[in-house]
Amino acid sequence: MTSMNNSRLTILLATLGACWLPAAQGQSLVDLYDLAKTYDAAFLSAKVQAEANAYKAEQARAGLLPSAALTAGVSQSYLGITPVVGPSSERGFGTQQVGLNGSYPLYRPANQAAFDQGQKLLEQSEAQIIAAHQDLMVRISQAYFDVLAAKDSLAFVQAQKKAVAEQLAAAKRNFEVGTSTITDTREAEARYDLVIAQEVAADNDLRVKRLALDQAVGKRNLDPKPVGLPLKLPALEPVNVESWVQRSEENHPSLKLLQTALDVAVLESDKSRAGEKPTLDLVGSVGVIRNDQGTTTAAVGSAVNTASIGVNFNYPLYTGNSVQNRLKETLALEEKARIDLAGAKNSIAQSVRTAYFGVLSGQGQVKALEAAEASSQSSLEANQLGYRVGVRINIDVLNAQSQLFQTKRDLAKARYDVLVGGLKLRQASGLLLPEDLAGVNSLLMK
Repeated sequence: MTSMNNSRLTILLATLGACWLPAAQGQSLVDLYDLAKTYDAAFLSAKVQAEANAYKAEQARAGLLPSAALTAGVSQSYLGITPVVGPSSERGFGTQQVGLNGSYPLYRPANQAAFDQGQKLLEQSEAQIIAAHQDLMVRISQAYFDVLAAKDSLAFVQAQKKAVAEQLAAAKRNFEVGTSTITDTREAEARYDLVIAQEVAADNDLRVKRLALDQAVGKRNLDPKPVGLPLKLPALEPVNVESWVQRSEENHPSLKLLQTALDVAVLESDKSRAGEKPTLDLVGSVGVIRNDQGTTTAAVGSAVNTASIGVNFNYPLYTGNSVQNRLKETLALEEKARIDLAGAKNSIAQSVRTAYFGVLSGQGQVKALEAAEASSQSSLEANQLGYRVGVRINIDVLNAQSQLFQTKRDLAKARYDVLVGGLKLRQASGLLLPEDLAGVNSLLMK
């Protein structure tokens, strides 16, 4: 029995270990994006809206298709006759009827315009889904690298705390043997206290960033994989900003949405004009009317079969100017849609240029900080050596340490900003695809 219990415990522990294995290994950017697609409210809302638009488009198709209706009825009537001379008489009789009525629109321009509007709704749905995918990729990437930046910041502060603690211990030893003044010790103590405060702030910032990532994905205790070092940032292609602007005009989902909105507005004007045009429908019906007990005019039962086919023509002569005023309204809305489209093109072009130069500036900043990191490391080593031989004071070493760790933190943050900025640039141009996210994901540690 004990052996069996031990075996069950081993299996349970192994199962729990397997469940926690992905968390222990960390999650990649693509892993969290896939999770967010099943949780994020904005993304799921866009998907449901696309489904609703598809159904609405099918509703518009019905205006071009034939329609049929089955009718049936049963009634019971009573007839009483009281003559001037002679006895009165009375009787009852029932009527049963069933019929099939159908119509087919031969010429209804308003229905055709409504159908075309439905097809435009499908195009809008496609653009909305693309925009939702791109927005989700950027939001998850931003939250992901915010966590990595916060982790790096905390790690650098902790490393600086350790270095300052060692410098404080050295200052105390030198003071005890008389090779330095109490000022060195007080400066090291002040710097140590400052680093402790920075560590508390960095730890709190990491908690907040983790909560934001957890909320975006719908999971808790996530552990994003760090980037692999040395990190080679992807090149910015094409190198011409106007090429990015041109691509945005051709591919941006928001522009496609506004263009289809303009097309829908034009079709709405066509629908308004159709109010002044005639309509023509093919109509037909078949039916049976049974009067088993007679009618008001005949005392014997009868059955009547009916069938008809024809066309209905309708031409509006006067509508109280409602059609004309409706047309003026739709033409004004059509012009508004054109203005909105033109304004969006300018706004998106500006966003593309801003994102492009942001990435370009970020790449330059990374190169400068890489050089500054090497210089800061050399400066620290020189100051440490000078402190040991007595040509540098304690504050020189402390400042060099602070500069090195701040440079390391800024360099890590700048690298993350370039990666996220590249995704934002592709989003601003309407070109962001899951393959681009996979490219960034390949830079993470395996």
